[in-house]
Amino acid sequence: MKKVLVVRNDKIGDFMLAWPSFAMLKQSLPECQITALVPNYTASIAQLCPWIDDVIIDPTSKADKAQQAGLVSQIKQRDFDAAICLFSNGYNAKLLWRAGIPYRLAPATKLAQLLFTRRLKQRRSRSEKPEFEYNLDLIRYFLDDNQIACQEPQGPYLAFAEEVLATQKTQLVAQLALDASKPWCFIHVGSGGSANNLSLEQYAALIKGVAAKHNCEFVLTAGPGEEAMAASLHSLIKADVAAYIYDKNDGLQDFTRSLACADLFIAGSTGPLHIAAALDIPTIGFFPSKRSATPLRWKTLNTAGRHLAFCPPAGKGQDTDMELIDIDAVLEKATPWAAQYCS
Repeated sequence: MKKVLVVRNDKIGDFMLAWPSFAMLKQSLPECQITALVPNYTASIAQLCPWIDDVIIDPTSKADKAQQAGLVSQIKQRDFDAAICLFSNGYNAKLLWRAGIPYRLAPATKLAQLLFTRRLKQRRSRSEKPEFEYNLDLIRYFLDDNQIACQEPQGPYLAFAEEVLATQKTQLVAQLALDASKPWCFIHVGSGGSANNLSLEQYAALIKGVAAKHNCEFVLTAGPGEEAMAASLHSLIKADVAAYIYDKNDGLQDFTRSLACADLFIAGSTGPLHIAAALDIPTIGFFPSKRSATPLRWKTLNTAGRHLAFCPPAGKGQDTDMELIDIDAVLEKATPWAAQYCS
């Protein structure tokens, strides 16, 4: 195996949960060229992954026929020995089949599985383990199937040099007027449409509660289209808590370096939460309790003890009602836990 293509061409959070898979594959096959197929909006962060050698940008199923044909041609030219599709759908199955890659592995789901040469039954719909573990199971299958010894990876999965972080912190101090002597708590209220999230009022109560116990600098982060949400949250807390809105950056790599400067990161189940966790920044996450979206299924990549998860009480009709999360109960658990990072 000299060239392997790994496909994870969906959302940022899903892609971040594939990083242990890239680590396992590269550490087990250090001489192999590992290429990731990703959409344009995750390409820049894929370039930060130390276990990815090359990136191919997928124009996605929304692209016209000429663009899709161009992608097939590009993949054919790379002459891959194998492709591992970390999630299966008709688009990915047809793409890899048309590209003529001889070894094609994917989860055994729906009719798409017929176009793969290897299939692994996973039953992901049961959500019995974290998403990153389902991904790792595919890599383990691939390695075993090809008689390759498996090297189990360990986090953190993303890190920056101290001088890079020092430069980024200096830039943030200048941009936001932050106090560099205090811990920095970042809060991301957007969800990217990927999962239900707390209301702005709940986030406001949470920030005020943390501020009452910890002398932090609070940074409200926002991605494209989320600026108004951050501004609204700022309006709710500004009379009681000094906070700064961080809604301008130089792209996803710059945003990621900024997250690496945080002492604590708080968000719903969304891409930035999983980026922060890959950096092993301590995280507090809020998740629905429905089976496909639980804290177990979307468990972050934090090392042990550096993540707290909260969700509404399970029950008919309330699994996705984030209003049922009691912020006072969250603070009772979270404020003493956060003391080790924000004191």
